[in-house]
Amino acid sequence: MAETATEAVSLTPAVPVLDRPVPVTCEDGVTLAGRLFVPAEGEVQVAIVLHGATAVPRDYYARFASWLSGWRRAAVLIYDYRDCGHSAQGKARRARASMADWMIRDQGAALEFISRLFPDLPLEAVGHSLGGLGAPFHPAAARLSRLTAVASGPAHWSRHPPGFMPKALAFWFLAGPAMTGILGYLPGWVLGQAADLPAPAYWQWRRWCITPGFYRRDWGRHLPHPQPERMRGDLRLVAIADDPMIPPPVAHDLAQFYPAARVERLTIGQGRSIGHLRIFSERCRDLWPLLAGEGQAAA
Repeated sequence: MAETATEAVSLTPAVPVLDRPVPVTCEDGVTLAGRLFVPAEGEVQVAIVLHGATAVPRDYYARFASWLSGWRRAAVLIYDYRDCGHSAQGKARRARASMADWMIRDQGAALEFISRLFPDLPLEAVGHSLGGLGAPFHPAAARLSRLTAVASGPAHWSRHPPGFMPKALAFWFLAGPAMTGILGYLPGWVLGQAADLPAPAYWQWRRWCITPGFYRRDWGRHLPHPQPERMRGDLRLVAIADDPMIPPPVAHDLAQFYPAARVERLTIGQGRSIGHLRIFSERCRDLWPLLAGEGQAAA
């Protein structure tokens, strides 16, 4: 599937937007540093939470969140995961956050926060990479009318394209384990735009990505058992054509974890250099309507 042209869609927000910091408190008492974008005039039409990718700072998503707020007259929440960015409390070597903490506790708290703040509005989520994985574990997912999962899927080291395989093997089996073991964390520069990755997060992520079944291995152990039937809204699976980390077939396989949802699969960015992280940058602004649910896939 290819993206439709977005030239006919106005990329100018309908209204100006206000932005303010908000604290998001998790059930275990950890406070996450959030930013809430709301239209400066008129009524809010929809509430949206944006769950970021692994250790990617919340402010990377700020321009997209501001545009989305004005374009759809939405309240949009972005936030940093615990031990990352503005939510960090100390040095990365001492951080104990795991992927489960980010996916269950932090994503769940952010979804609950905006759900409580706007209880009478339609509720949506945009999840980038890790951000699209947590909804089956969140009670508030029953309220979601739409989840847009961008470059998100059950990754496995064997499913990367051949040209990316040397980097994948080094990340999971050579340099990644060695650096994390020696330093006590994985430096953010290894991941590109990410913050330093706490060791527990790296080791859990590694286990998922070198094990068939992805995070199923942790169900009932390091993760609760999911309740996928909660999510009965629209599931929009957006794959990036040249993403070597989550190739389109992997992104579209995320549907298996949402059996009760109404699924739409898209692949966007053909012929462009976007990769795994650049889709929310200004250079890809013309594709943002597809992330906002306004564009349609074309055969």
